Amino acid sequence: MKKVCSYCQTESPLYFCSRDYNRKITHEKFDYYCCPQCKLIFISPIPDDLAYYYPEKYHSLPKSVEDLEAISKNENYKIEIVQRFLGKGRLLEIGPSYGGFTYLAKKAGYEVDAIEMDKNCCRFLNEVVGVNAINCNDSIEILQHKAAYDVIALWHVIEHLPNPWSTLDAVCANLKPGGVIVLATPNPDAFQFKIMGRYWPHLDAPRHAIIIPMKLLTEKLESLGMKAELITTKDKGSNYLDVFGWKHFFRRRIPHGNTRKALSKVGRLAAFILSPIERIEGKGSAYTIIFRKYS
Repeated sequence: MKKVCSYCQTESPLYFCSRDYNRKITHEKFDYYCCPQCKLIFISPIPDDLAYYYPEKYHSLPKSVEDLEAISKNENYKIEIVQRFLGKGRLLEIGPSYGGFTYLAKKAGYEVDAIEMDKNCCRFLNEVVGVNAINCNDSIEILQHKAAYDVIALWHVIEHLPNPWSTLDAVCANLKPGGVIVLATPNPDAFQFKIMGRYWPHLDAPRHAIIIPMKLLTEKLESLGMKAELITTKDKGSNYLDVFGWKHFFRRRIPHGNTRKALSKVGRLAAFILSPIERIEGKGSAYTIIFRKYS
């Protein structure tokens, strides 16, 4: 059976079936299709009860601002990337979870808002981080009633959205002239994906409903009057996800114990050996892009 691609409306054949190998919430099979025209990879049908696959422990909230400060050091590269292209102004993060980047953006002097679907994360953002966080799973509706932003960030969020194209329309419409969209997402051209296929940890069925090629996302953003400032699979976040992918691929079939630890070490070794390939531009497990609005 074929499904219609949500981007170019081309009939797309079944690519493979996958399972929730990462969190093992269910033993269901999920069908992924690949568009022969634009190469979009998408799940169909998207589960109606998608929230079910995000357990309460999906977000591990820090206990305090001090804990958040320590954890957020791993996300310093994100704020450093943003500051290279726009160092001040109004910033919105969509899907911030507990707010590592949100906290760093506030600390760097941006005027920060957030849209987050998890109510506990939203409470933490408002009460502990001290930013204006809106608890909602419809960012399009919120954007329609917000003043324009200088920066809108989606760090590994777009792949979770059932309606990514409408979201991108709303995001770009809500940017000020000269403003930037910052986005990171899994890379379907990744070396890892070619090797692991349906078992690739960054597929994360069924939470990742759509895997967008860099070329396709570039085409979409350019059609909205945006111009590329940065497109890379070699940033610190992508490099980390390369290592994570190999470690998780080897160890996730073992629930606990010394064997799991040993397999994690095997994954680290694989990541080290294969890093010269994965550090080639375009081959990393994820890509980060920054586009600026010129019209």
